[in-house]
Amino acid sequence: MNVVTLRGTLSRAPQARTLPSGDSLVAFEVTIRDHDVPTESVPVVWFNPPARALKLSDGAEVVVRGRVRRRFFRTGAGTGSRTEVVASAVIPATQRAKVRQALDDASVALAAQRPS
Repeated sequence: MNVVTLRGTLSRAPQARTLPSGDSLVAFEVTIRDHDVPTESVPVVWFNPPARALKLSDGAEVVVRGRVRRRFFRTGAGTGSRTEVVASAVIPATQRAKVRQALDDASVALAAQRPS
């Protein structure tokens, strides 16, 4: 099971790209601050996002639901890799009802995968 939920702030504004396939992609970093662990920054990509994705600005608090993936690519020095979260939803934290629904959806997905 590969389910991720993050809550943090955007540490940079979203960056939009069009892939060779024609799909669109928005990339950003979510910074998570927790008093029990060091601050962490997580790269997030969102494929074919709604137009509102580009309206998010750095410093905005968001909740991200998605999955983790590790991708490999060629560099001048050989093969490189990057671990990132592939978002299925990015919700401003102020939209509490939508955040609650995203968390409920993740919980249902997890429960459905529990062994009997």
